[in-house]
Amino acid sequence: MQRAGFRLAGSVLSLVAAVAVVVPGVAVAAGKAKSKPRLTAFASCTSLLSYARKGTLRAGGGAGVALRAGMAASAVDRPPPVGEGTQVAPAASAPAAPSDAAAGPSFSTTNVQEAGVDEPDVVKTDGRLVYAVTDSTLRILDVTDAQPRTVGTLALDGHGQQLLLRGTRLLVSASAGSSGGPVFRQGLAFPPGPGYGQTLLTEIDVRDPAVPKVARTMTVPGDFVGARLTGSTARVVIGSQPDRVYATQRRTLREAVAATRTKDFVPSTVLRSAVSGKTYRRSIARCTQVRRPRGFSGTGLVTVMTFDLDRGLYSADRDAVMAGAQTVYASPDSLYVASRRYSPAVEAGRDAPAGTTTEIHRFDASRQGVTAYRATGEVEGFVLNQYALSEHRGRLRVASTREPLWFPNLDGATRETRASSSAVTILDERGGRLVRVGRVGGLGDGERIYAVRFAGDVGYVVTFRQVDPLYVVDLSSPTAPRVRGELKLTGYSAYLHPLDGGLLLGVGQEATSEGRLAGPQVSLFDVSDPARPARLAQKQLAANGSTATEYDPHAFLYWAPTRLAVLPVQTYGGGRSAAAAVGLHVTRGGLAEAGRATHPGTDGQDAPIERSLVVDGRLFTLSYAGLGVNDLGTLAPLAFTPFPAPARTVQRGR
Repeated sequence: MQRAGFRLAGSVLSLVAAVAVVVPGVAVAAGKAKSKPRLTAFASCTSLLSYARKGTLRAGGGAGVALRAGMAASAVDRPPPVGEGTQVAPAASAPAAPSDAAAGPSFSTTNVQEAGVDEPDVVKTDGRLVYAVTDSTLRILDVTDAQPRTVGTLALDGHGQQLLLRGTRLLVSASAGSSGGPVFRQGLAFPPGPGYGQTLLTEIDVRDPAVPKVARTMTVPGDFVGARLTGSTARVVIGSQPDRVYATQRRTLREAVAATRTKDFVPSTVLRSAVSGKTYRRSIARCTQVRRPRGFSGTGLVTVMTFDLDRGLYSADRDAVMAGAQTVYASPDSLYVASRRYSPAVEAGRDAPAGTTTEIHRFDASRQGVTAYRATGEVEGFVLNQYALSEHRGRLRVASTREPLWFPNLDGATRETRASSSAVTILDERGGRLVRVGRVGGLGDGERIYAVRFAGDVGYVVTFRQVDPLYVVDLSSPTAPRVRGELKLTGYSAYLHPLDGGLLLGVGQEATSEGRLAGPQVSLFDVSDPARPARLAQKQLAANGSTATEYDPHAFLYWAPTRLAVLPVQTYGGGRSAAAAVGLHVTRGGLAEAGRATHPGTDGQDAPIERSLVVDGRLFTLSYAGLGVNDLGTLAPLAFTPFPAPARTVQRGR
């Protein structure tokens, strides 16, 4: 959590697509499945090195997987779309109440995409203690009394720290190195080029919250793409890139590539134990654990590292694919990693050519402590984020968009030769392949996807350019999906949250009829009749500004017992910024503002509130400035625990 503003989630986003133009709302027959086999494992380090060297030459010395900032972006300038984030997926065909409504817990949990599959975030709670990361410092607070008190702190290395909590053990992921995270251009995020940094994994013993202790640390070459926790099993996805190979005055590119070694493509992890003082170095994966797609997908490596947190970081199951990694999605039984296929045009900074696809790898995650590769498939175009993927009844549904393709005229101007469009594709696993069994296209011609929400047999897709069509897609027949309803509005929703009673909440931006953004808004939709979606209420939260919920759903809280939605809002104007957590009471009758919580920041500015959580009937709000306690009904302030500037110390075990 940074003082400069909202922290982006660790996921890397990718946009741009290429799908066939179809009549809106008309399903496309599956046709014959492509005869691509499942991924092939390398027989030895020798065969891996030979393949990687040939690929490096093919890519002109580069890894051939990173999107460049020079790639064509949408003309709509807006905050980045939803990243590696979260919402609860119900099992009913219409949106259902989040699981906490039935269970009636005394505290809220991280807003996650799939029930039972936890995701990393900057704050976790067990109902008695709150574990939060601000300013690269772990803070543990006892919230059982009226005034929360800090009982323990620990300085953390790296940046962008996120937490997973398992009993009395924390797993902290952080980034380090020079990659610097995604590059933003015109509001869209693109992964950094070759030269990735490192990921730091830290296992912290919090049995005594007053004295949190580092048990083990692991340094992993590559960028943190995402992680999931199911039971005691944590699965961490890392995307690593070899250093770019250059020709020099003394040797040609071919000679430079010939000098590369296996370790240049399959780097090593370093595990340090604070308990024994020992250091362990091993390859991120054995050569025979690395697989490659049939078609060249670059020389980067996507590695799934599986840990049993009840045992610690030293025990890891590792699987790897020689490809890129942009998006991670997980169901209770599967882990999916999506990445765009290698394209020389995109690698060179030009527009994506016709036929550009996203490759999707499925890993079996049904067993505790073990992850196993199962199948690979692809969809046309590019996916927005993890919400574009959803597993239901053993099949994977994927929403994807193709962006316009532009070519220069002789006078230097550009012309659009292919309009953007979106589709939902259904994939089924057959013989090591994810085979297309159904598809419906023609969603938002001339627009791109801004939000996706799958709920049982229904999918909701929001596209936007000047107006915001909300499409309701019937997925009850996987081989014949179809659009059941459509609603056109100004503005857009970037995050969709299901409620009970056939209601759907959308968070995004209002816009003029010309597509000019006019400030953050919340919309309440009635989707009980898929053929006739309707907006019941709209609440504009500010005349300008944004809400972090648009690109990080972890920032969103919905407390079902009192039907309270809480989201952070930050506004700008008059030379200063204002920030608050806005509470809304949500009923079929409308959206009523419950109140606004603020935190005192620096230089007379409000501190941006990044998270809200409920513990024992009170609302807690978190910012870099401290932890606030607010009335759950009105958001009136009850108490505030300020955070001092962190004291930098060296962790044991480093």
